[in-house]
Amino acid sequence: MADKHCLQDDKMTEECGIFGIYATRTGTEVSDLTYLGLHALQHRGQESAGICVNQQGKFKNHKDMGLVNNVFDKEILSKLVGEMAIGHVRYSTTGSSMSVNAQPLLINCIKGDLALAHNGNIVNNGELRDNLEAQGSIFHSTLDTEVLAHLVARSFKDDIIEAFVHSLQQLKGAFSIVALTRDKLVAARDPHGFRPLVLGKFKDNFIVASETCALDIIGAEFIREVNPGEMVIIDENGIEGFYYSENRPYRFCIFEFIYFARPDSVFGGQNVHLARREMGRQLARETDIDADLVIPVPSSGVSAALGYSEESGIPYENGILRNKYVGRTFIQPAQEIRDFNVRIKLNPIRDIISGKKLILIDDSIVRGTTGKQIIRMMKESGAKEVHMVVSSPPVIDSCYYGLDTSRRQELIAANNKVEEIREFIGADTLTYLSQEGLLNSIKAENYDFCTSCFSGESPLERGK
Repeated sequence: MADKHCLQDDKMTEECGIFGIYATRTGTEVSDLTYLGLHALQHRGQESAGICVNQQGKFKNHKDMGLVNNVFDKEILSKLVGEMAIGHVRYSTTGSSMSVNAQPLLINCIKGDLALAHNGNIVNNGELRDNLEAQGSIFHSTLDTEVLAHLVARSFKDDIIEAFVHSLQQLKGAFSIVALTRDKLVAARDPHGFRPLVLGKFKDNFIVASETCALDIIGAEFIREVNPGEMVIIDENGIEGFYYSENRPYRFCIFEFIYFARPDSVFGGQNVHLARREMGRQLARETDIDADLVIPVPSSGVSAALGYSEESGIPYENGILRNKYVGRTFIQPAQEIRDFNVRIKLNPIRDIISGKKLILIDDSIVRGTTGKQIIRMMKESGAKEVHMVVSSPPVIDSCYYGLDTSRRQELIAANNKVEEIREFIGADTLTYLSQEGLLNSIKAENYDFCTSCFSGESPLERGK
């Protein structure tokens, strides 16, 4: 097990966040509202950001690599004027990290202009791309989104909405999509509902977004979630929703509740922070550890650690400081600074942990390299014992639906027993939350979950 990955590499990472607005009032600053929505969704992608506006059928698109507040400023936003807008933040999964892969994607075809932004992964992307290239399509990016754009352009349906529906019906995988046509804002969710998508209303304006936190930041009212297999069309007549796909088993990604979503977001009536706190409570019920303090790995372990402390009666303490000002790149110093990639982001507080028996809580272990480095630093800082407790089951299989997990052979739990993982990371004990305990902790109404990363049982064919 090579100890070579940085902190970000040892977490699951979500691919994208999407946002859209349809303004019913002239003068609504749709680009400013989209900017704020993307800012709230920044946790879903930090590699690129983009906004496309539609002003009376004319599209203007601005996108670049970097964080939302680096890509946009007041001058740029003042030029993005229109009645509708969509926005996107991206973490690259399928497709490499480069400016050509930034979204939204804008296409011109005989059916009319179309702007697209997409969250997820199309598992039959390779097959569809090969077929399209054989028919003469030329691709300019490695995006799944561009496959959808070519399908729309080549559809035998003349109407762009009918062509969009026809194209969606050819996709297999996990996706939520927002799009602009000449006079409509369109949103769609995959038939299994893997990826989140919500509807809201701001004054008389309609909003679609990946999470409710993007509604909250602009003071929008939550209306409902877009249902699996549903397409929503917003235009001058209001909102129309219809199903473009037959009913399929609901398979919402469990990692939205474990890690991806912001703690203040809500799905199925369940607040994410409260679900994570209940995961911690359930962990305390499933374990019996003699310890002095409960300490989270910031910030992903905070909610579960609070719940564990409440249930167990063991005091909670912030024993690790997270440096929130670290960017995505930095100069690597001399190699003698051991664990530098972790130390630049996380630093144990010696006076709190020295001489203590600690329960260290995190949301998941993917490769195990970061946990190993954190535990080593805590013991070097004087911790008497470090008991690692994880608020999810072992991740034993790669995700094929748009999450950036490793190849299966790199997943530590796919190839090692719990005791072997404990030995590798250097913990005194290692405990995972049971899958039953995880599912019982989430009280989302009418939700069923995809747990294939824990079971290896895929709800879809893996595609090409």
